Amino acid sequence: MNVKILDVAAGTGVVGMELADKGFTNIDALEPSRGMLEQAKKKKIYNRLICECIGEKRTDIEDDTYDALVVSGGMGEGHIPCIALREMIRVVKSGGAICIVMREEYLMYVQEYKDKLEQFMAQLEEEGKWKQVARDRVQNYSFNKYGVVFLYRVC
Repeated sequence: MNVKILDVAAGTGVVGMELADKGFTNIDALEPSRGMLEQAKKKKIYNRLICECIGEKRTDIEDDTYDALVVSGGMGEGHIPCIALREMIRVVKSGGAICIVMREEYLMYVQEYKDKLEQFMAQLEEEGKWKQVARDRVQNYSFNKYGVVFLYRVC
């Protein structure tokens, strides 16, 4: 499939492998750890490997580059800050999808997300930046804990 996808916090490429197994071939990885990116590179599934953090600062990615962006495992204590959502929206084309998967408990105790992340998501929707398509609670997401899947469409 020719859908261009950015795997944010790609790590060793677990999500990229899942996407490749589903027939997606136009995938880039964004990951701040060189060591993790080296592991991901060995899988030969990514077209571009970008060694950067996503946050307040602009990444080395052009506006409206991707049809979809996925984050799985990147939202946690000391990881991706809420403000990074603006950068995610910037690099995804209008009409494109952003999917964020994380442990539900992080919304309750991680200081960066508690009483902030979902409010910021709603603020971005009020600003006309994106529209929520789904918010699903997933049983046994990780370590027998609940997960939450956020799906947004960029405006």
